[in-house]
Formats: sequence, structure tokens, C-alpha cells
Amino acid sequence: MILSALLTSVGINLGLCFLFFTLYSILRKQPGNADVYAPRLVAEGKSDQRNDFNLERLLPSTSWVKRSWNPSEQELLVRAGLDGVVFMRIIIFSLKVFAFAGVLGLCVLLPINYMGSQIVIDFSDITNMSLESFMISNVNDGSKRLWVHFSAVYVFTAFVCYLLYVEYSYISAKRLAFFYSSKPKPDQFTVLVRGTPKSSTDSFSGSVEKFFTEYYPTLYLSHYMVYHTTKIQKLISDAEKVHRKLALLKSTQPTSKRFGRVGFLGIFGPKVDLLEYYEKKLEELEDNVRMQQSLLSGKETSAAFVSFKSRLGAAIALHIQQGENPTEWLTEQAPEPQDIYWPFFSASFISIWIGNVVVVVACIALTLLFFVPVILVQSLTHLDQLETWFPFLKGVLQITFVSQVITGYLPSLILKLFLYFVPPVMTMLSCLQGYVAHSQIEKSASNKMLWFTIWNVFFVTSLSGSVLYQVHMFWEPKEIPNILAVAVPAQATFFITYVVTSGWTSTASELFRLMPLISSFTRRNILTKTGEQFEVPSVPYSRMFWPIVHNSTVFSLVLMHLIAVGIFGLKKIPLAASLTIPLPIITLLFNGYCRKRFLPVFKGYPAERPFISGQKLTSVEWALDGYRFSQSVRVSRVVDLQVSRIEQNDKAILTCISCSESDPCIGFGRCSSSKDVILPPGFVVS
Repeated sequence: MILSALLTSVGINLGLCFLFFTLYSILRKQPGNADVYAPRLVAEGKSDQRNDFNLERLLPSTSWVKRSWNPSEQELLVRAGLDGVVFMRIIIFSLKVFAFAGVLGLCVLLPINYMGSQIVIDFSDITNMSLESFMISNVNDGSKRLWVHFSAVYVFTAFVCYLLYVEYSYISAKRLAFFYSSKPKPDQFTVLVRGTPKSSTDSFSGSVEKFFTEYYPTLYLSHYMVYHTTKIQKLISDAEKVHRKLALLKSTQPTSKRFGRVGFLGIFGPKVDLLEYYEKKLEELEDNVRMQQSLLSGKETSAAFVSFKSRLGAAIALHIQQGENPTEWLTEQAPEPQDIYWPFFSASFISIWIGNVVVVVACIALTLLFFVPVILVQSLTHLDQLETWFPFLKGVLQITFVSQVITGYLPSLILKLFLYFVPPVMTMLSCLQGYVAHSQIEKSASNKMLWFTIWNVFFVTSLSGSVLYQVHMFWEPKEIPNILAVAVPAQATFFITYVVTSGWTSTASELFRLMPLISSFTRRNILTKTGEQFEVPSVPYSRMFWPIVHNSTVFSLVLMHLIAVGIFGLKKIPLAASLTIPLPIITLLFNGYCRKRFLPVFKGYPAERPFISGQKLTSVEWALDGYRFSQSVRVSRVVDLQVSRIEQNDKAILTCISCSESDPCIGFGRCSSSKDVILPPGFVVS
């Protein structure tokens, strides 16, 4: 790639970034777009949605940039929680690494590369100068200047490892502080038990109670079965939508505008009083929910939430094999109530295993299919190949600007567009692996996406052009550094344009929120659905993602070391290559230490309790603290309970399926048959 093609790509991306920022600064001021650009304020009732004309709303501004950096970490913790803080720490960590690498590369390495004479440079035509003139390939073989690159590898590795240690230590300390400052939560005293074996004499509920009463007599508190409630969940979802529409009609619409059509798209069907129509529909849905709940008896699944009197009891049950058959009585940490993913609670061990095998095969197939766009992208970087394949484009390709756009900007854009389709596919595949929490699905999808990107964007892109026909060399591991040393620098210009497109334009487009903007406009002006619930953007479970960031960064460092070993060998300074070999070993030892020192904090919480308000609780008092919390729910005996919650007139409708009567229980009290009702602490059993 020539210098002018790279500058063209940078210019296009900068222009798109400026366009997205400008449109964002204008559209965010429009009252009708508040649910797109300030949904949290709308949800909290703090958004100013007045439609008074104001010329300032039509002019772009930059004041929002400064305000976005003003909030302190404590304010961010209050507004977005620990997840938001960790997410911002990840972004800032990436910026620090990028800034240090940029300064080191532009101010130190680039001038040294440019002063080399390995490649003949035509100074009379700088714009058409090959970018190899600025790369390490331009440094003469055996030159002492290569020791500057050797030093840069060590300095960069030391800097990144220092940042990794600082961030790992800081985020793990934040997790512990957040845990200690929070009140005890139900999921900390509860484990999810799956694979309960069938009994000829007892129900699933009876088997669970019998098992844990026998083996955990002093620790076991209660359990709550999970039921098949697909129809009920659909009815409850419909009722929630109807309730939102009712609330909107009562609060915003005058009496004269409460009439409309309820058919397709609000265009067809008879014209009715919408308030009366939706009230009747809500009553019908509530009746259907009660009827379905009365039919739930006998629809138990083999899964149950088992609660213990202390965190210690839950931890013991979590880390001990329960039954002789390791595929039965499977225990795992109960997810947080808002994190639960219901479909696979009743899945058997064998079905989950088969699902994992299918997902692995699907991921391999997707990776192989992605070779097609990667090879297409690589063909665009070589105009001579395009002219051979498409002779009719020869005249167009000879236009300077067109050739610069095709070779400099188009390849990275096409690859990025193809990659947009991969995350939803990875999320869908992760949903088939039997996870019971959205956070588990997101972590699995993130790992899949990470390795998919490493393989397809880095390895396949690097090797498709130069070593595609030398696959046999991979059977000799000692040749891998040399292969990468040749392939990676040859594709360095493509990676530069890809990083610019992915890091600049892609991030700016996410700020612009094009798809939510189109969805909001369509809903308001075409479908006229103003009462639908909108999405409040969030970054859930980010506190659990730092180990993935740490591991991927360490992997990148080790890969850089291998490439450096190969390059120094090709550049005929074997001493530098030999001295670089200990660097990946040291990096892996550092990673091993971090895993031992900090990773356990992300998997569980310690029994030790720190000083709080000048007093340190003993382990017994800490256990009693949890016991008191778990006893805050009245428990006379374990009953099978199905709870539906439909907000109406500020009351929660609870229906106990153990009651012989059909009247619902109102509030957290006794049911109509005077039988004690237990609401699982923090859980809505489905």
C-alpha cells in the first residue's frame, strides 16, 4: 500500500467521525429523540421534552464532550454501578496502551525505520512512496539500529504488564469493596441444583428436600422448585405491555384522543375507546394467568433453587460433588434474579453435552465460511489481481483517487461490515450451550468472538496472501516465528487501516446510535406506538470481564514476542532473537502470578470480613449476619409457589398453586386458605 492510500483511508474515517459527532450533537437536543440519546433520564422522569422552538437545538456543539469527562469515578459508581466503572477502566486501559505504543512508534521507531536503506526510496514522489519505507523491513540487515526495536519490545512489555497488574489489583479491590458495602443478597446464600434424579415414590420437590435435609441438616434452609411456565410467561409479557399502554393513555392523552383503531399497524379494525379496550384486555390476561397457574401442579422440572442458612453452607454445597453419579445433583452458583436465563433449567446433562458439541462444530464451520470475505478483502489490496479478474474495471481502477479508496479504505470497511454479523451469531450459539444466566452467555459469546477475531482478522488475513500455499511449514513449530515475521509486516498497512476504521468510525457510529434512532422514528411516526417500552443502554456484567481483557492482552504480548524473534532472526541479529526468547516466558509467569493472586476474587468471595466502622466481625458473626438475613423471610414449610407480578393499582398479584382455591393472594401475606406462603428471596420462580 502506498502512503497516499493510507492517508485517504485516514481522511475518510476522520470525515465520518466528524459527521457522526456533528449529527449526534444536533439530534441529542431534539425532544423526540430523548428515548434514544437519554433513555435513563426519561426512565427517571428527569428529561426535558418540551417542544418549544429553539435555534440552539439545530446547531452542533461540543459542550457534551467536556461534560462526559467530568463525572468522577464515585459518581459513575452511583449512576452506573460497578459494571459501569469497570467498563470505563477497560476503555481507559486501552487508551493508555494505544497512546504509549503510538508515542513509542511515531517518535522512536518510525524515524529509525525511515533512515534505513534496505529499500530504495524515491523522494521525488513521496505520495506514492510505499509504506514499507517506514517499517522495520527498511532497516538494514544486521544494523545496530535494530537494537532499538529490541529495547522497545522490552519497554512496551514492561509498561503493559505494569498496567495489567495495576488494573487487576484495582478492579479486584473494587469488587471486594462493593461486596462488603452491599447488603447480603439472596443469590449469595443459594445454589442452583439441576439434574435431580427421578424417584418412584417422591416428586422432584420431595427428592430435593429429602436429599439436602439428610446431607446438610444444619446448613439447609429451604428450596424452591422451577416449573414449566412458557404460556404464563407469554401472558405476563402481554399483560405488561398492555399495562404500559394504559399508563401512557392515562397520563398523557386527553379524553378526545383516546379513540383509535386496534387492528394491524393501528390503521385497520373498528374505532374504539382505547382506555376501555385495554382495561378489558388486561382483565382477560389476568384471568388467563390465574387459570394457567391453577394447572401448574405436576409440572415440576428437575431444577431447584436451594437456600442455605449462611454463605458457608452455599459454598460447601457448590464445591462438593453431591451424588455418586457426577451427571446428577449438579450444583452451580445461583444467578442474580435479573440475570436468570430460563430455557435450559430442565435440560439434562446429555442434552447440554450434545448442544456443546453442535456449537463447536457450528463455530468451526462459521470460521471456515469466513475465509471467503477475508480472501475477498485481500484481493482488494492488490489492483493487479482485480484487473486480471475484472478486465472491464481497468479504466476505473487507473483513476488515482478510486485506486486509493479501493486499496486503502474499502478492504477494512468490507471486513468490518462482515464482522457485524458475527456477534449475534455467537450469542445465539452460546444460548444453546445450556447456560442459565445472561452473564454466562455474554462471557461465552465474548470469548468466541475474541478467538474468532484473532484467527480470522489476524492469522488468516496475515497468512492468506503469503503463506496460504505453505501450510506444510506449520508442521514444524520452529518455523512459525519466521512465517509470522514475513507475513505480519507484509499486512501491516491493512491492520493500520482496519484499526482506524474499527476504532474511530465504528466507535463514533455507536455514539450516533443509528439503528435505535431509526427504530424510534418508525415507532413514533409510522407505527404510532408511543407506549412501547424502550431500551435503557447498560453495560451489565462488565465487572466479570476483566480476566478476559487481561488474558487477551497477555496473548497479544506473547504473539508480539514470537514475531519479534522471527524478525530479528531474518534481520541477521541472532543475539537479539535469543535474548527475546525469555520475554514470553516471563510474561506467562507474570500471567500465572496474576491468576493466582487476583482471579479467585472474580470467582467467589472470601470468608474473611474486613474492618467496618472500627469493628471487625468474627467468622461466626459474619455467618450469623447471613443467617439473620435468610430468616427475614417467614418459613413454616416449603410450598410450591408460582408468582406472577403485574403492576396494577400499586399491588402485586401472587397466586399460590398449593391452594385449592382460585382466589389470588394479595401482597406478601397469607393465601386465601390461611396457608403460609413463601416468596423466594429475590426470585420470581418460572
